Amino acid sequence: MHNFIDKLQAVADRYSELSELLADPDVLADSQKYTALSKEEGELRETVDKYKQYRDVVEQISDNEELQQEKLDPDMDALVKSELSELREQRDKLEEEIKILMLPSDPNDEKNIIMEIHGAAGGDEASLFAADLYNMYSRYAESQGWTVEIVDENPTDVGGFKEIVLMISGDKVYSKLKYENGAHRVQRVPTTESAGRVHTSTSTVGVMPEAEDVDITLDPKDIRTDVYRSSGAGGQHINKTSSAVRMTHLPSGIVVAMQDERSQQQNREKAMRILKARVYDYYQTQETDAYNAERKSAVGTGDRSERIRTYNFPQNRVTDHRIGLTLNKLDRVMNGELQEIIDALILDDQAKKMEQLRNE
Repeated sequence: MHNFIDKLQAVADRYSELSELLADPDVLADSQKYTALSKEEGELRETVDKYKQYRDVVEQISDNEELQQEKLDPDMDALVKSELSELREQRDKLEEEIKILMLPSDPNDEKNIIMEIHGAAGGDEASLFAADLYNMYSRYAESQGWTVEIVDENPTDVGGFKEIVLMISGDKVYSKLKYENGAHRVQRVPTTESAGRVHTSTSTVGVMPEAEDVDITLDPKDIRTDVYRSSGAGGQHINKTSSAVRMTHLPSGIVVAMQDERSQQQNREKAMRILKARVYDYYQTQETDAYNAERKSAVGTGDRSERIRTYNFPQNRVTDHRIGLTLNKLDRVMNGELQEIIDALILDDQAKKMEQLRNE
């Protein structure tokens, strides 16, 4: 317990120091330093506020315990006991909240993301489900005040997507959508199915933090760039210049092809954004896999093809297999009401981290 209090006091001391630094004229004159210190202060604020509440509650408990040592009339004694019970509950709740706030955070949590949705097993039905997932994430993003930009898309004749790539930008996007990485299974009667039989199809979702220059610098010697003509539908809009771009990162073998834009420059920029994110994710995943293998993690294999969630349309039911959560409101989830699932996944992740800290 002392160790916990010492850590909290160190956080509170650092917060005071940051408040002083942010009022320093030299810091105010250095916008880069000011921004970095403001960010750090913002990250500590909630923990320090909770710690102040915690100290107040502990002090009130101490005062009431002293009162109990005195001879009190029965009414007063009952009141003190009742207050103590409430205060101890408050203290325990604050302790848990503070422990969660002090868990090491994922350095990517603040980042924007690149999301790739692929229709996988199930042909047309899988491509239609990929489009449904795109709509679901777009509506959820809208509810969070985020912006969604389509970076690349490969539509199918039936109105679905073989693949669609999105850039989702806003506040702490990765922290909420990182759990969507994996295989999403759908069970429903396809519109083309005359006998009314339920089919099972799969779409996969890849979530990568947007890589900034500080995260990864790609050596131009490691990238092979090919340009070619876009394969459009023909007609008057057929592209007569080589505006499509294919970039290959030679060390990892990752390939990004982009033909969405009319100009080669725009396609180059978009391809580079995706290539950076994929390469950054590739190296991070390798590190994570090595770490998990070392720990013999009980969290799962980390295999991206692993089924994470099933969407059962006939029963209006969605099940997240990682945490055993089932909700009988699939219609609302598909309409972007994902928060309940995301909150449950965050809580589960926090519980695992807490368990890990206890075992270390």
